[in-house]
Amino acid sequence: MSTLPELPEIDTPTPLLGGLSPAVFMRRHWQKKPLLVRQAWPGVMPPLARPALFELAAAEGVESRLVERPAAAGARGAGWRVRHGPFARRVLPPASRPGWTLLVQGLDLHVPAARQMLEAFRFVPDARLDDLMVSWASDGGGVGPHLDAYDVFLLQVQGRRRWRIGPLGKGRDDRFVPGAPLKLLQHFEPDQEWVLEPGDMLYLPPRWGHDGDAVGGDCMTCSVGFRAPSAHELAADLIARLADEVADSLADERGASAEPGGRRYRDPRQAATPTPAALPAELAEFAREAVERAINDDPRWLARALGESLSEPKPGVWFEAGAAADGDVVLDARSRMLYDAHHVFINGQAFEAAGRDATLMRRLADQRRLRAADRRRLSPGAAALLDQWLHDGWLRAAEPGEPR
Repeated sequence: MSTLPELPEIDTPTPLLGGLSPAVFMRRHWQKKPLLVRQAWPGVMPPLARPALFELAAAEGVESRLVERPAAAGARGAGWRVRHGPFARRVLPPASRPGWTLLVQGLDLHVPAARQMLEAFRFVPDARLDDLMVSWASDGGGVGPHLDAYDVFLLQVQGRRRWRIGPLGKGRDDRFVPGAPLKLLQHFEPDQEWVLEPGDMLYLPPRWGHDGDAVGGDCMTCSVGFRAPSAHELAADLIARLADEVADSLADERGASAEPGGRRYRDPRQAATPTPAALPAELAEFAREAVERAINDDPRWLARALGESLSEPKPGVWFEAGAAADGDVVLDARSRMLYDAHHVFINGQAFEAAGRDATLMRRLADQRRLRAADRRRLSPGAAALLDQWLHDGWLRAAEPGEPR
Protein backbone atom coordinates (compact mmCIF):
# COMPACT_ATOMS: atom_id res chain seq x y z
CA MET A 1 0.00 0.00 0.00
CA SER A 2 1.38 3.42 -0.91
CA THR A 3 1.77 6.21 1.61
CA LEU A 4 -1.61 7.60 2.54
CA PRO A 5 -2.19 11.28 1.80
CA GLU A 6 -2.82 13.40 4.86
CA LEU A 7 -6.42 14.37 5.41
CA PRO A 8 -6.16 17.96 4.18
CA GLU A 9 -7.36 21.03 5.95
CA ILE A 10 -10.54 22.11 4.24
CA ASP A 11 -8.95 25.35 2.95
CA THR A 12 -5.63 23.79 1.87
CA PRO A 13 -5.13 22.88 -1.82
CA THR A 14 -4.48 19.17 -2.30
CA PRO A 15 -3.32 17.01 -5.25
CA LEU A 16 -6.23 14.65 -4.50
CA LEU A 17 -8.59 17.30 -5.85
CA GLY A 18 -6.38 18.62 -8.63
CA GLY A 19 -4.95 21.48 -6.60
CA LEU A 20 -8.32 22.57 -5.25
CA SER A 21 -8.96 22.77 -1.54
CA PRO A 22 -11.82 20.63 -0.20
CA ALA A 23 -13.78 23.83 0.46
CA VAL A 24 -13.43 24.98 -3.16
CA PHE A 25 -14.14 21.49 -4.53
CA MET A 26 -17.36 21.22 -2.53
CA ARG A 27 -18.45 24.68 -3.68
CA ARG A 28 -17.62 24.22 -7.37
CA HIS A 29 -18.09 20.53 -8.11
CA TRP A 30 -19.97 18.62 -5.40
CA GLN A 31 -23.37 17.63 -6.83
CA LYS A 32 -22.75 20.06 -9.71
CA LYS A 33 -20.17 18.93 -12.29
CA PRO A 34 -17.52 16.23 -12.82
CA LEU A 35 -13.81 16.64 -12.13
CA LEU A 36 -10.99 14.65 -13.72
CA VAL A 37 -7.76 14.70 -11.71
CA ARG A 38 -4.58 13.30 -13.25
CA GLN A 39 -2.30 11.79 -10.58
CA ALA A 40 -4.65 12.59 -7.74
CA TRP A 41 -2.91 9.86 -5.75
CA PRO A 42 0.63 9.35 -7.11
CA GLY A 43 2.06 5.90 -6.52
CA VAL A 44 -1.27 4.49 -5.40
CA MET A 45 -1.39 0.74 -4.87
CA PRO A 46 -4.45 -1.52 -4.76
CA PRO A 47 -5.78 -2.08 -1.23
CA LEU A 48 -5.31 -5.81 -1.90
CA ALA A 49 -3.83 -7.94 -4.66
CA ARG A 50 -5.93 -9.77 -7.24
CA PRO A 51 -5.56 -13.25 -5.62
CA ALA A 52 -6.60 -11.83 -2.24
CA LEU A 53 -9.59 -10.09 -3.86
CA PHE A 54 -10.71 -13.34 -5.50
CA GLU A 55 -10.31 -15.14 -2.16
CA LEU A 56 -12.37 -12.46 -0.37
CA ALA A 57 -15.17 -12.85 -2.93
CA ALA A 58 -15.46 -16.49 -1.82
CA ALA A 59 -16.19 -15.54 1.80
CA GLU A 60 -19.64 -15.58 3.37
CA GLY A 61 -20.80 -12.14 4.45
CA VAL A 62 -18.94 -10.37 1.63
CA GLU A 63 -21.15 -8.75 -1.01
CA SER A 64 -19.83 -9.56 -4.48
CA ARG A 65 -21.08 -9.72 -8.06
CA LEU A 66 -19.74 -11.21 -11.28
CA VAL A 67 -20.69 -9.31 -14.43
CA GLU A 68 -19.98 -10.83 -17.84
CA ARG A 69 -20.20 -8.50 -20.80
CA PRO A 70 -21.15 -9.83 -24.25
CA ALA A 71 -18.51 -9.71 -26.98
CA ALA A 72 -20.85 -7.47 -29.01
CA ALA A 73 -23.18 -4.82 -27.61
CA GLY A 74 -26.19 -6.98 -28.42
CA ALA A 75 -29.73 -5.87 -29.04
CA ARG A 76 -31.38 -4.22 -26.04
CA GLY A 77 -28.77 -5.49 -23.59
CA ALA A 78 -28.84 -9.09 -24.73
CA GLY A 79 -25.99 -11.28 -23.59
CA TRP A 80 -25.20 -9.58 -20.29
CA ARG A 81 -24.95 -11.93 -17.32
CA VAL A 82 -24.90 -11.09 -13.60
CA ARG A 83 -24.32 -13.50 -10.73
CA HIS A 84 -24.08 -12.86 -6.99
CA GLY A 85 -21.43 -14.30 -4.69
CA PRO A 86 -19.89 -15.82 -2.76
CA PHE A 87 -17.76 -17.32 -5.56
CA ALA A 88 -15.37 -20.22 -5.28
CA ARG A 89 -12.26 -19.47 -7.33
CA ARG A 90 -13.16 -22.19 -9.83
CA VAL A 91 -16.42 -20.35 -10.58
CA LEU A 92 -14.65 -17.19 -11.73
CA PRO A 93 -13.54 -17.11 -15.38
CA PRO A 94 -9.81 -17.18 -16.20
CA ALA A 95 -8.20 -13.76 -15.79
CA SER A 96 -7.18 -13.92 -19.45
CA ARG A 97 -10.77 -14.22 -20.68
CA PRO A 98 -11.98 -10.79 -21.85
CA GLY A 99 -15.18 -9.04 -20.89
CA TRP A 100 -15.78 -9.87 -17.23
CA THR A 101 -15.79 -7.91 -13.99
CA LEU A 102 -15.74 -8.84 -10.31
CA LEU A 103 -17.29 -6.26 -7.97
CA VAL A 104 -16.73 -6.44 -4.21
CA GLN A 105 -18.83 -4.05 -2.14
CA GLY A 106 -17.90 -2.70 1.29
CA LEU A 107 -14.21 -3.50 0.98
CA ASP A 108 -13.53 -1.07 3.85
CA LEU A 109 -15.34 -3.45 6.21
CA HIS A 110 -12.90 -6.26 5.51
CA VAL A 111 -9.56 -4.75 4.46
CA PRO A 112 -7.78 -2.21 6.71
CA ALA A 113 -5.99 -0.62 3.74
CA ALA A 114 -9.36 0.10 2.13
CA ARG A 115 -10.67 1.65 5.35
CA GLN A 116 -7.56 3.86 5.46
CA MET A 117 -8.15 5.02 1.89
CA LEU A 118 -11.51 6.44 2.93
CA GLU A 119 -9.78 8.80 5.36
CA ALA A 120 -8.67 10.95 2.41
CA PHE A 121 -12.32 11.66 1.54
CA ARG A 122 -13.57 12.68 4.98
CA PHE A 123 -13.99 16.31 3.99
CA VAL A 124 -17.50 15.04 3.15
CA PRO A 125 -19.64 14.30 6.26
CA ASP A 126 -19.43 10.70 7.47
CA ALA A 127 -23.23 10.61 7.50
CA ARG A 128 -23.08 10.68 3.69
CA LEU A 129 -20.34 8.09 3.26
CA ASP A 130 -21.45 4.65 2.06
CA ASP A 131 -18.45 2.46 1.31
CA LEU A 132 -15.48 1.65 -0.89
CA MET A 133 -16.20 -0.78 -3.70
CA VAL A 134 -13.48 -2.37 -5.80
CA SER A 135 -13.94 -3.49 -9.39
CA TRP A 136 -11.48 -5.89 -11.01
CA ALA A 137 -11.88 -6.36 -14.78
CA SER A 138 -10.30 -8.33 -17.57
CA ASP A 139 -9.74 -6.66 -20.93
CA GLY A 140 -12.98 -5.00 -22.06
CA GLY A 141 -14.71 -5.74 -18.75
CA GLY A 142 -17.23 -3.28 -17.36
CA VAL A 143 -20.84 -2.94 -16.23
CA GLY A 144 -22.14 -0.98 -19.19
CA PRO A 145 -23.55 2.54 -19.47
CA HIS A 146 -25.40 3.41 -16.28
CA LEU A 147 -26.04 6.19 -13.80
CA ASP A 148 -25.89 6.45 -10.03
CA ALA A 149 -28.22 8.31 -7.70
CA TYR A 150 -25.27 9.35 -5.55
CA ASP A 151 -21.84 10.99 -5.80
CA VAL A 152 -18.83 8.79 -6.56
CA PHE A 153 -15.05 9.12 -6.76
CA LEU A 154 -13.54 6.63 -9.23
CA LEU A 155 -9.88 6.08 -8.35
CA GLN A 156 -7.79 3.99 -10.74
CA VAL A 157 -5.40 1.84 -8.69
CA GLN A 158 -4.18 -0.72 -11.24
CA GLY A 159 -4.23 -1.05 -15.02
CA ARG A 160 -6.16 1.32 -17.27
CA ARG A 161 -9.83 2.07 -17.73
CA ARG A 162 -11.60 4.12 -20.40
CA TRP A 163 -14.43 6.27 -19.09
CA ARG A 164 -17.12 7.86 -21.24
CA ILE A 165 -19.52 10.24 -19.48
CA GLY A 166 -22.51 12.43 -20.27
CA PRO A 167 -25.12 14.30 -18.20
CA LEU A 168 -28.69 13.07 -17.86
CA GLY A 169 -31.69 15.35 -17.90
CA LYS A 170 -32.24 18.36 -20.16
CA GLY A 171 -34.12 16.22 -22.65
CA ARG A 172 -31.64 13.32 -22.64
CA ASP A 173 -33.10 9.84 -22.48
CA ASP A 174 -32.60 8.26 -19.05
CA ARG A 175 -34.67 5.11 -19.63
CA PHE A 176 -33.17 1.71 -18.87
CA VAL A 177 -32.97 -1.28 -21.18
CA PRO A 178 -36.05 -3.40 -20.38
CA GLY A 179 -35.34 -6.93 -19.23
CA ALA A 180 -31.57 -6.46 -18.83
CA PRO A 181 -29.98 -7.89 -15.65
CA LEU A 182 -28.33 -4.49 -15.05
CA LYS A 183 -29.78 -0.98 -15.14
CA LEU A 184 -28.27 -0.19 -18.53
CA LEU A 185 -29.07 3.15 -20.12
CA GLN A 186 -31.09 2.55 -23.26
CA HIS A 187 -29.69 5.54 -25.17
CA PHE A 188 -26.38 6.67 -23.70
CA GLU A 189 -24.91 9.80 -25.30
CA PRO A 190 -21.42 10.48 -23.91
CA ASP A 191 -19.81 13.83 -24.57
CA GLN A 192 -16.44 13.31 -22.83
CA GLU A 193 -13.97 10.43 -22.82
CA TRP A 194 -10.67 9.68 -21.06
CA VAL A 195 -8.40 6.74 -20.28
CA LEU A 196 -7.39 6.73 -16.61
CA GLU A 197 -3.99 5.46 -15.46
CA PRO A 198 -3.08 4.35 -11.91
CA GLY A 199 -3.36 7.37 -9.61
CA ASP A 200 -5.90 9.19 -11.79
CA MET A 201 -9.36 9.91 -10.38
CA LEU A 202 -12.74 10.94 -11.75
CA TYR A 203 -15.46 12.52 -9.62
CA LEU A 204 -19.05 12.26 -10.85
CA PRO A 205 -22.14 13.91 -9.35
CA PRO A 206 -25.48 12.06 -9.25
CA ARG A 207 -27.24 11.26 -12.52
CA TRP A 208 -24.24 11.54 -14.80
CA GLY A 209 -24.27 8.64 -17.22
CA HIS A 210 -20.98 6.79 -17.37
CA ASP A 211 -19.49 3.70 -18.95
CA GLY A 212 -16.07 2.33 -18.00
CA ASP A 213 -14.28 -0.54 -19.70
CA ALA A 214 -10.89 -2.03 -18.91
CA VAL A 215 -8.12 -1.40 -21.40
CA GLY A 216 -5.67 -4.30 -21.55
CA GLY A 217 -6.99 -6.22 -18.54
CA ASP A 218 -5.85 -6.63 -14.92
CA CYS A 219 -7.70 -3.39 -14.23
CA MET A 220 -8.70 -2.38 -10.71
CA THR A 221 -10.80 0.66 -9.81
CA CYS A 222 -11.81 1.78 -6.32
CA SER A 223 -15.17 3.54 -6.10
CA VAL A 224 -15.85 5.73 -3.07
CA GLY A 225 -19.61 6.03 -2.94
CA PHE A 226 -21.93 8.23 -0.90
CA ARG A 227 -25.43 7.46 0.25
CA ALA A 228 -28.38 9.77 -0.29
CA PRO A 229 -31.57 8.50 1.37
CA SER A 230 -34.82 9.42 -0.30
CA ALA A 231 -37.36 11.46 1.62
CA HIS A 232 -39.73 8.47 1.73
CA GLU A 233 -37.03 6.07 2.97
CA LEU A 234 -35.92 8.45 5.69
CA ALA A 235 -39.46 9.30 6.77
CA ALA A 236 -40.41 5.62 6.98
CA ASP A 237 -37.41 4.85 9.19
CA LEU A 238 -37.93 7.86 11.47
CA ILE A 239 -41.64 7.13 11.86
CA ALA A 240 -40.85 3.52 12.77
CA ARG A 241 -38.41 4.75 15.42
CA LEU A 242 -41.06 7.12 16.77
CA ALA A 243 -43.51 4.22 16.98
CA ASP A 244 -40.98 2.20 19.00
CA GLU A 245 -40.36 5.13 21.32
CA VAL A 246 -44.08 5.71 21.89
CA ALA A 247 -44.57 1.99 22.55
CA ASP A 248 -41.74 2.06 25.11
CA SER A 249 -43.29 5.08 26.81
CA LEU A 250 -46.65 3.34 26.96
CA ALA A 251 -45.05 0.27 28.53
CA ASP A 252 -43.39 2.46 31.17
CA GLU A 253 -46.72 4.10 32.03
CA ARG A 254 -48.64 0.85 32.54
CA GLY A 255 -49.41 0.36 36.17
CA ALA A 256 -49.01 4.05 36.95
CA SER A 257 -51.87 6.04 38.41
CA ALA A 258 -51.89 8.40 35.43
CA GLU A 259 -54.00 7.48 32.44
CA PRO A 260 -51.78 5.31 30.16
CA GLY A 261 -50.73 6.90 26.90
CA GLY A 262 -51.99 10.36 27.84
CA ARG A 263 -55.58 11.42 27.59
CA ARG A 264 -58.05 9.13 25.85
CA TYR A 265 -60.43 10.14 23.12
CA ARG A 266 -63.75 11.36 24.46
CA ASP A 267 -66.84 12.39 22.56
CA PRO A 268 -69.57 13.48 25.00
CA ARG A 269 -71.20 15.56 22.28
CA GLN A 270 -71.34 12.75 19.71
CA ALA A 271 -74.85 12.70 18.26
CA ALA A 272 -76.67 9.65 17.07
CA THR A 273 -75.65 8.98 13.48
CA PRO A 274 -77.50 7.50 10.53
CA THR A 275 -74.09 6.74 8.88
CA PRO A 276 -72.25 4.58 11.45
CA ALA A 277 -69.37 3.66 9.07
CA ALA A 278 -68.35 7.28 8.53
CA LEU A 279 -65.15 8.24 10.34
CA PRO A 280 -65.84 11.03 12.85
CA ALA A 281 -63.97 14.21 12.00
CA GLU A 282 -63.25 14.78 15.70
CA LEU A 283 -61.51 11.38 15.96
CA ALA A 284 -59.35 12.19 12.92
CA GLU A 285 -58.36 15.49 14.54
CA PHE A 286 -57.58 13.70 17.82
CA ALA A 287 -55.27 11.32 15.92
CA ARG A 288 -53.44 14.20 14.22
CA GLU A 289 -52.93 15.95 17.54
CA ALA A 290 -51.68 12.71 19.13
CA VAL A 291 -48.95 12.34 16.51
CA GLU A 292 -47.93 16.00 16.82
CA ARG A 293 -47.84 15.68 20.60
CA ALA A 294 -45.69 12.55 20.44
CA ILE A 295 -43.15 14.44 18.33
CA ASN A 296 -43.31 17.73 20.23
CA ASP A 297 -43.21 16.25 23.74
CA ASP A 298 -39.45 15.68 23.26
CA PRO A 299 -37.85 18.45 21.15
CA ARG A 300 -34.72 16.34 20.65
CA TRP A 301 -36.58 13.26 19.43
CA LEU A 302 -36.09 13.95 15.72
CA ALA A 303 -32.36 14.68 16.06
CA ARG A 304 -31.93 11.54 18.16
CA ALA A 305 -33.85 9.36 15.72
CA LEU A 306 -31.94 10.79 12.75
CA GLY A 307 -28.58 10.12 14.37
CA GLU A 308 -29.60 6.58 15.24
CA SER A 309 -30.77 5.97 11.68
CA LEU A 310 -27.67 7.35 9.98
CA SER A 311 -25.27 5.55 12.31
CA GLU A 312 -26.81 2.13 11.73
CA PRO A 313 -24.18 -0.27 10.33
CA LYS A 314 -24.71 -1.67 6.86
CA PRO A 315 -27.12 -4.65 6.66
CA GLY A 316 -25.46 -7.93 7.48
CA VAL A 317 -22.71 -6.35 9.58
CA TRP A 318 -21.93 -8.11 12.85
CA PHE A 319 -19.30 -7.55 15.53
CA GLU A 320 -17.07 -9.99 17.34
CA ALA A 321 -16.72 -9.65 21.12
CA GLY A 322 -13.64 -7.64 22.02
CA ALA A 323 -11.30 -7.34 24.96
CA ALA A 324 -10.35 -4.64 27.44
CA ALA A 325 -7.56 -2.23 26.48
CA ASP A 326 -5.55 0.28 28.51
CA GLY A 327 -3.93 2.35 25.72
CA ASP A 328 -5.20 4.13 22.63
CA VAL A 329 -8.43 2.81 21.15
CA VAL A 330 -9.76 3.02 17.60
CA LEU A 331 -13.21 2.50 16.12
CA ASP A 332 -13.71 -0.84 14.44
CA ALA A 333 -13.92 -0.47 10.66
CA ARG A 334 -17.56 -1.58 10.79
CA SER A 335 -18.56 1.04 13.38
CA ARG A 336 -20.38 4.20 12.39
CA MET A 337 -20.07 7.07 14.87
CA LEU A 338 -21.66 10.52 14.53
CA TYR A 339 -22.67 13.34 16.86
CA ASP A 340 -24.82 16.46 17.15
CA ALA A 341 -25.02 19.25 19.71
CA HIS A 342 -26.50 17.01 22.41
CA HIS A 343 -25.75 13.38 21.51
CA VAL A 344 -23.18 10.94 20.28
CA PHE A 345 -24.42 8.12 18.06
CA ILE A 346 -22.73 4.81 17.47
CA ASN A 347 -24.08 1.83 15.56
CA GLY A 348 -27.71 2.89 15.81
CA GLN A 349 -27.64 3.92 19.48
CA ALA A 350 -27.84 7.42 20.95
CA PHE A 351 -26.18 8.71 24.11
CA GLU A 352 -26.51 12.17 25.62
CA ALA A 353 -23.17 13.89 26.13
CA ALA A 354 -22.09 17.26 27.47
CA GLY A 355 -18.99 19.06 28.67
CA ARG A 356 -15.63 17.32 28.56
CA ASP A 357 -17.18 13.93 27.80
CA ALA A 358 -18.88 15.37 24.70
CA THR A 359 -15.62 16.97 23.54
CA LEU A 360 -13.69 13.71 23.89
CA MET A 361 -16.42 11.56 22.35
CA ARG A 362 -16.57 13.91 19.37
CA ARG A 363 -12.81 13.60 19.06
CA LEU A 364 -13.17 9.83 18.90
CA ALA A 365 -15.84 10.18 16.18
CA ASP A 366 -13.85 12.67 14.08
CA GLN A 367 -10.44 11.01 14.41
CA ARG A 368 -11.74 7.43 14.83
CA ARG A 369 -9.15 7.15 17.58
CA LEU A 370 -8.90 8.22 21.22
CA ARG A 371 -5.55 8.41 22.95
CA ALA A 372 -4.97 6.85 26.34
CA ALA A 373 -4.37 10.26 27.91
CA ASP A 374 -7.79 11.43 26.72
CA ARG A 375 -9.47 8.25 27.96
CA ARG A 376 -8.23 9.05 31.45
CA ARG A 377 -10.01 12.43 31.28
CA LEU A 378 -13.44 10.84 30.75
CA SER A 379 -15.96 10.72 33.56
CA PRO A 380 -16.46 7.32 35.20
CA GLY A 381 -19.74 6.86 33.33
CA ALA A 382 -18.26 7.69 29.93
CA ALA A 383 -15.19 5.53 30.62
CA ALA A 384 -17.46 2.61 31.48
CA LEU A 385 -19.33 3.18 28.23
CA LEU A 386 -16.10 2.94 26.23
CA ASP A 387 -15.23 -0.25 28.09
CA GLN A 388 -18.61 -1.66 27.04
CA TRP A 389 -17.95 -0.68 23.42
CA LEU A 390 -14.61 -2.48 23.62
CA HIS A 391 -16.38 -5.57 24.94
CA ASP A 392 -18.97 -5.35 22.16
CA GLY A 393 -16.28 -5.08 19.49
CA TRP A 394 -17.28 -1.55 18.44
CA LEU A 395 -13.87 -0.34 19.58
CA ARG A 396 -10.54 -2.14 19.68
CA ALA A 397 -7.06 -1.51 20.99
CA ALA A 398 -4.86 0.44 18.57
CA GLU A 399 -2.09 -1.71 17.15
CA PRO A 400 1.58 -0.67 17.29
CA GLY A 401 2.48 1.39 14.22
CA GLU A 402 -1.16 1.92 13.24
CA PRO A 403 -1.65 5.35 11.58
CA ARG A 404 -2.53 8.00 14.13
